[in-house]
Amino acid sequence: MRSITKAASRSLEHPVEPTTPAVRTLAERVFHQLQSAIVRGELAPGSKITEPGLSKTYGISRGPLREAMRRLEAHRLIERVPHVGARVVKLSMKELLELFDVREALESMAARLAAEHMGPKEVQGLRDVLAVHEGQSDLQRGEAYYQREGDLDFHYLIVQGSHNKMLMNLLCDDLYYLVRLYRTQFSASGARPQRAFVEHHRIVDAIEAGDAELAELLMRRHVSASRENVANRYAAMLAHDQPDP
Repeated sequence: MRSITKAASRSLEHPVEPTTPAVRTLAERVFHQLQSAIVRGELAPGSKITEPGLSKTYGISRGPLREAMRRLEAHRLIERVPHVGARVVKLSMKELLELFDVREALESMAARLAAEHMGPKEVQGLRDVLAVHEGQSDLQRGEAYYQREGDLDFHYLIVQGSHNKMLMNLLCDDLYYLVRLYRTQFSASGARPQRAFVEHHRIVDAIEAGDAELAELLMRRHVSASRENVANRYAAMLAHDQPDP
């Protein structure tokens, strides 16, 4: 894309006037288009993005686009770099490991609380989602185990099942899309997707049995395995991207 213009740069730095409902609706749609493109890697980590380029690509005016970009920034998917402009977020290895450390601690807590608070209908909802996942062609082929967002995301439902609003705000809003980015782009291949699927079932079994301690332990081990896998794949990607000496 072209370098960001001065006018576009100023528009990223200052808020615009309150939007109308129609503009907010359009901004919502653009936000979801862009966040999906970022999560799936269609907009590469670290790539520079500009209002003129995005406006041309998505055929929308600057107002809804600015609103969508503010939301992307709030969800940590884009960042503003001095003298550069806006770009898609690209975590360092240290930042990535810190993110998964937080995820391991909070999601294991969520699993423990889910075992204490989820009712039979909610547990059945988890099993229904896993049944949908089982039919996915990517899982059957041993490719990346891609979970759709929100109500078709197993981890999202576990956090919702904790019935803890603070956890829900942190994991289903503040950090959700950033975690999804790395879960999606660096998902395991080979035997790992099937193992992750089996681990999900075991976590549900513990939650259904009301075994909070076991649910917490299983989730901690599950996220730890994901952390190791993502870190290894990310390290390999970084090594590949290094120029030859």
